[in-house]
Amino acid sequence: MKSIVLVEPGTFRLESVAEPAPPSKDEVQVRVLQVGICGTDLHAFEGKQPFFTYPRVLGHELAVEVIQLGPTDEEHELKVGDRCCVLPYLNCGQCGACRRGRENCCEKLQVFGVHCDGGMREIVNIPLKKLIKSGRTNDELALTEMLSIGTHAVRRAEVHSSDTVLVVGIGPIGLGVASAAKETGARVIAADISQWRLDFANKYLGIEHCINAKEDLKNQLQMVTGVDLPTAVFDATGNSASMHKSFQFAAHGGRLTFVGLFPGDVTFNDPDFHRRELTLHASRNANRQDFEQVLRAMDRGHVDISHWITHRVSPQEMVESFASWLNPSSNTIKAMVTFS
Repeated sequence: MKSIVLVEPGTFRLESVAEPAPPSKDEVQVRVLQVGICGTDLHAFEGKQPFFTYPRVLGHELAVEVIQLGPTDEEHELKVGDRCCVLPYLNCGQCGACRRGRENCCEKLQVFGVHCDGGMREIVNIPLKKLIKSGRTNDELALTEMLSIGTHAVRRAEVHSSDTVLVVGIGPIGLGVASAAKETGARVIAADISQWRLDFANKYLGIEHCINAKEDLKNQLQMVTGVDLPTAVFDATGNSASMHKSFQFAAHGGRLTFVGLFPGDVTFNDPDFHRRELTLHASRNANRQDFEQVLRAMDRGHVDISHWITHRVSPQEMVESFASWLNPSSNTIKAMVTFS
């Protein structure tokens, strides 16, 4: 079967490998249909992804089809032929975080396609409890994980309809945050240095206020909001300079949530932080309830990802094209690899 391996930073290789063994207890063997390309994959290609070793099979945004079920005592509704999205967060189930229902930040977390080999291969075995059956399209199933990250961040920040929300960084994750924030009824403002992405957010997400962050962002915000600044700020850039600046964009009593991360330290002025009584959150991955919320929003027609996939490629084309997606001029929102 085909498998795409990131051999080292900057080098993919399409290999022919043996199919996996039959699924073990509480496992399901699935055929990979589509794989979404994530910012994590781009960072891994550049050699800038924390918690990462090479060689690695990437791929954690997956649409899959069940082809064989292993023995299990767990209750489930899966059968051969079912299509599913995948929760790629392999948690231990025993640590304090897991016992508190915070599997997304398990102390021993292994993310499929990041800490261990993922889904950029034709057939793979996945734990039964990490599959969610759905009748959504393959595109929607492959993008459910990405959208769930935004949903989780918005839930972490306890966004309500009375909030004014600023999302800094309108890449795929930022778009997911903005989409989830709009679902709450909140007023949403988008900021980015790419005018093309801002135009995309305005046209396809209906975000009225899209601000080019190359200019004085705080001044532009105040022109939009009036006296008060946004009550909930999300930074989805993974950029050190942007994350440090984001403290100044939150209103007194507001919340700041870091959805992206970078390999370094975040520092801020403590007196100013206390003076405004800010709340700072980190948001990591997502939980099953976030996935289910996204799927319900799709069922209601509230999430339309038909314009988000800007590049579609075969495994061979991905190996040849991947580096070009790092160039901002490629206008990449989401690239999708089709295996079946």
